[in-house]
Amino acid sequence: MHELIRDITFSILFAWVLGLAAHFFRQPLILAYLVGGFIIGPFGMGWVKSEESIRTISELGLIFMLFMIGLEIDLKKIIRAGRVILFAAGGQLIGACVLGLAFFLAIGLSLGGGKFDALYLTVACALSSTVIIVKVLYEKRELDTLPGRITLGVLVIQDIFAILFLAVQPSLGDLQISIVLMSIGRVGLLVATAMILSRFVLPRIFHQIARSPELVMLGALAWCFLIGEIAERLHLSREMGSLVAGVSLSTFPYALDVTAKVTTLRDFFITLFFVALGMTIPIPSSSTIGLALVIAAFTVISRAVTTFLPLYFMKQGLRASLLPALNLSQISEFSLVVIQTGILAGHITQETSNAASFAFVILAVLSTFVIMRSDPITRWAIGAMKRIGFRDLDQTQAADEDHEGGHGAARRIVILGFFRAASALVSEIERQNKSLLDQISVVDFNPNVFRTLTARGIHVIYGDISNIDTLLHAGVGNAEIIILSVPDSLLKGANNEKLVRHVRSMNPDAKIISTADLLVDVADIYAAGADYVTVTRITDAEELYKVIDAADQGLLQEKRAEMDSLLAERREVLP
Repeated sequence: MHELIRDITFSILFAWVLGLAAHFFRQPLILAYLVGGFIIGPFGMGWVKSEESIRTISELGLIFMLFMIGLEIDLKKIIRAGRVILFAAGGQLIGACVLGLAFFLAIGLSLGGGKFDALYLTVACALSSTVIIVKVLYEKRELDTLPGRITLGVLVIQDIFAILFLAVQPSLGDLQISIVLMSIGRVGLLVATAMILSRFVLPRIFHQIARSPELVMLGALAWCFLIGEIAERLHLSREMGSLVAGVSLSTFPYALDVTAKVTTLRDFFITLFFVALGMTIPIPSSSTIGLALVIAAFTVISRAVTTFLPLYFMKQGLRASLLPALNLSQISEFSLVVIQTGILAGHITQETSNAASFAFVILAVLSTFVIMRSDPITRWAIGAMKRIGFRDLDQTQAADEDHEGGHGAARRIVILGFFRAASALVSEIERQNKSLLDQISVVDFNPNVFRTLTARGIHVIYGDISNIDTLLHAGVGNAEIIILSVPDSLLKGANNEKLVRHVRSMNPDAKIISTADLLVDVADIYAAGADYVTVTRITDAEELYKVIDAADQGLLQEKRAEMDSLLAERREVLP
């Protein structure tokens, strides 16, 4: 017992020290935890040698990690997932599995006879890292963009695929239909039990203890371990049970509260899991490094093929097809979970597990770098792909306009970039002066915006507003009013000041209306040539003040009815 406490002390201490270094060098924390585990483990300095300690630390961390992954799987979002996301995720997973099995069998990895190295690596390479992707996209403010939503949708479907694999995994050694069906039946019984209890029993209990944070957290942990123990009795695994426990709580009324209470404890045990995983990684041999590089290369290439092509053939445009492929080009922390279950079950060799861990580290570093610089990489890739024959939506549009004799026709009002403010503006024009829509051109590279506006009869040009050629094609030089309503935080390759400067040089006479995120930016945008600068926080503040005033006068319901009436009349492109 004292040895376990000492080992946990070393684990947390080195995770913190190396985590600080990773933070300063902007590297994934998971990488720091793996390196910390290697340093203190039996293959490093040897400060932690007990296999029992490592196994206990790893299993506890794994249980909590899967519980939290389950909590973050939103079943409602999966049900509401659009056709594009479902087809993209389906194409990526099916393609990755087919290519993976073919590739790993071709290089001589085993499949059968009790060893399933090729299958486990196939599944591992099919999954992408939720932790890395969400963290970087959040920092870049790209979670709510079209490529960001597609990426997150694919990640959710990948998690469901991993759950199904974990359900079948205990039966891999004897894959008879009856045994597989029995395993699926056990999972079905476990899920049904968890869902019924979480639907009819837990809400009443948590309602009584909602004001006691300690009992809420303790109740969540009790639930996690209860379902884990039920899973163990059904000859599944505690890890599988903890995942189901999390999923069953994901639509729970108190799920947000539970997640907030358990997050700190989750981070502690997830840290322990990755440190313990690092302890099991030996100093790599040349063959292990070689296999890790092969796995990493296959993951990147297969992701480019299996993610890009389905989106491209669904006419999402080169940019919206390339960005999710770049975002998803790494191995998931869930993949390490899958590999670890394979080790515990004796299904794969230690060398395969080590190579997968090294591949994870390599791609964690590289993909963080790539996602942070995805915009210039995508711009370069689009140019290269067009030269070898790939067609983008702007080329299809140009061909149509040439056929109709309307190529490059300028409109009086040009909206550069289309996000929520522009969506609201178009809806307001539609409500108050519909004839004005015929005088508007919209320029944006969101394929959904392109199709929806075109279907409504509004002139739209597919293109990147930070590209001079796009602005020339849009007829900016002949426009009378030019509107830039996308905030700097969402613009790629430019900001409002630079765009105003470009537009003013192309059209000295137009009235240019821009927007500013910060008050200190207003003067710079005016100096660049804008005629009017909007600051949305001011109009938002005016509206909020009116709401407060209505509440003080007892007129809040009337104010709400007024807003409900206004919303009912709107048909926005971006709801």
